[in-house]
Amino acid sequence: MALALPGASEVEYRGEPWFQVGSRGFACQSRGQIIMKLSSAHQELLFEARPDVFRPMIAGALRWSFVEIEQLDADELADLVREAWTQIVSKKVSRAYFDAA
Repeated sequence: MALALPGASEVEYRGEPWFQVGSRGFACQSRGQIIMKLSSAHQELLFEARPDVFRPMIAGALRWSFVEIEQLDADELADLVREAWTQIVSKKVSRAYFDAA
């Protein structure tokens, strides 16, 4: 799903898959959990509304989301992967992608 997005590639980080565009990551697996870079406002909403599925992952100044993906349907997971990707690509790239879809 992540690799279908423009510019996305998969690298290995500490033995785990990491999805990125250039050198900027947007989703990774860590110790059996998925971590995604979601928008700040959306993260806060999800942390409050669905704490069983979404939890904060804080590393210094970074605030990402732990996501229990087995509790999501395929459409919601796809939406979240695209959202994470849009957090690191330029607006020009994301607009072109969504306009073509």
